[in-house]
Amino acid sequence: MNDLNDLQARLRDQRPIDWEQLPDFSLYMDQVLSYMDRQVIRFDGDDGLTAAMVNNYTKSGLAPRAEGKKYGREHLAYFTVICVLKRVMSTRDMDLLIREELQGDRPIRDGYAAFRESLDKALNITADELASRTGDEELDDAALADTAIHFALLSYAAGVAGNRCVALLRERKETGKGKKEKERE
Repeated sequence: MNDLNDLQARLRDQRPIDWEQLPDFSLYMDQVLSYMDRQVIRFDGDDGLTAAMVNNYTKSGLAPRAEGKKYGREHLAYFTVICVLKRVMSTRDMDLLIREELQGDRPIRDGYAAFRESLDKALNITADELASRTGDEELDDAALADTAIHFALLSYAAGVAGNRCVALLRERKETGKGKKEKERE
């Protein structure tokens, strides 16, 4: 049960830090990679950000290019969003959402705050759901499998909803029927 208690605690406590707490000085690549390990929940070195990934994300325009060889607060916000979203959606879908959330009509700090707020709610809901399924008892293999299936199905359902919202957003962008145009109708 220690592993599930650890998971529940991390779901409740481990969050990307807010904009004001992000370093307001430039970081080199190795510092960015080290910093990002603290921004997202990871286990056993899985799915960490690498220098090659950073280069690919900046080359593709998913994140802004480094200033010289240094990265700032804005880069850390982008990489945080990317590291979370890359686990659940395609690069193409991430690109659309990042453009809307971090490069839209509001300042990046506000888009990052909105992202953190949504992530906070999702992590709290998951921690509560985990607590209700596990209680204080050690789960046997069948109960652990049932719990894994439960969360996989929640992920599936949320993924269907997220994918549909992305498709609707993409359709609006492609047809020019965005929010501003709808307001004029």
